[in-house]
Amino acid sequence: MNTQSPDRSVAAVAMSGGVDSSVAACLEARGGGAVVGFSMQLVDRLAGQTERYGRCCSPEDFHDARQVAERMGFPHYIVDMEREFEEQVLQPFADDYVNGRTPSPCIRCNTFVKFGTLWSRARTVGANRVVTGHYAILEWDPDRERTLLRKAADRDKDQSYFLFDLSEAQRRRACFPLGRLQKEEVRALAREFELENADKPESMDLCFVAQGESYRDVLAARGVVGEGPGEVVDASGSVVGKHDGLDGYTIGQRRGLGVPSQDRLYVIGMSPDRNELQVGSENRLYSDRCVIERTRWIPFKELDGELRADVKIRSSHDGAAATIRPLPNRCAEILFDEPQRAMAAGQAAVAYHDDLVVGGGWIVSADACGVEA
Repeated sequence: MNTQSPDRSVAAVAMSGGVDSSVAACLEARGGGAVVGFSMQLVDRLAGQTERYGRCCSPEDFHDARQVAERMGFPHYIVDMEREFEEQVLQPFADDYVNGRTPSPCIRCNTFVKFGTLWSRARTVGANRVVTGHYAILEWDPDRERTLLRKAADRDKDQSYFLFDLSEAQRRRACFPLGRLQKEEVRALAREFELENADKPESMDLCFVAQGESYRDVLAARGVVGEGPGEVVDASGSVVGKHDGLDGYTIGQRRGLGVPSQDRLYVIGMSPDRNELQVGSENRLYSDRCVIERTRWIPFKELDGELRADVKIRSSHDGAAATIRPLPNRCAEILFDEPQRAMAAGQAAVAYHDDLVVGGGWIVSADACGVEA
């Protein structure tokens, strides 16, 4: 790999082979700066089976990325990052399910892989920023001397939730050229650039899950098992059935419980220490409070008092009005004005002021942060 002078402006573009990252790369190249494309080899053939890939890292994806680089006249490299992806994303993903949590692997991938490991590799070619096809807006605030994160102009494509955990240093060297564009504008630009992948369908699922499979297949292929079968109990603690392993369930799940009942039952909790699955009526899923750990704040370094914000408790959540109170050890308490459905440990709770991402953290049980439930 040829290196370039570190004082020259070089954009390292993360290229998945999809239309979004391809257009982001073309916009950077059209701007006249030096561009180097990087496609990340994150997972090899799944379970060693030929022609069985996840929704990324297939030969076709890498071919599409290289075609874009050749058309725009910049170098393109495939970088092996399987070890880092395993350590930072896949293993935590599996551990979360075994321990009764609902993971958010895309957030970890952004924080530790795309804007972590990839940045380290990109520096070898003198890159001073990492460009991706994310739909989000970065904005420098001279008064705060901090890089703010805002929702994308296309709210249906907004990915700011998945980027809340980037540090100030990571945000400063990131670039999201698509943040102020609508998806149809991106498709139009792809055609203008005469890209072969202009009409390539996009995947909304986990990139490391093969077509037609689910995350449970990923866990099974990895030999991930918890304590195995255990008891299913109702809200009163009475045993009402058996489960096949906590890794097969998520908070709010209704189907596949295998518990006879005249009423609809949902997963309302899990106790990994007892290998116990708790089920109950839908109203048991609602709560007006949660505790988050490993908080990350964006317009400021620390939360030093109560904060009003709209908080999303998962990526598909619309957000709800809440008061956030700081707790010791980078934790915080979130008190919602109205009870919210199916808050799950392991998911991220992300706070917004209109389109501004204020920050967030990871939902945990109250005692994890040393506070009373």
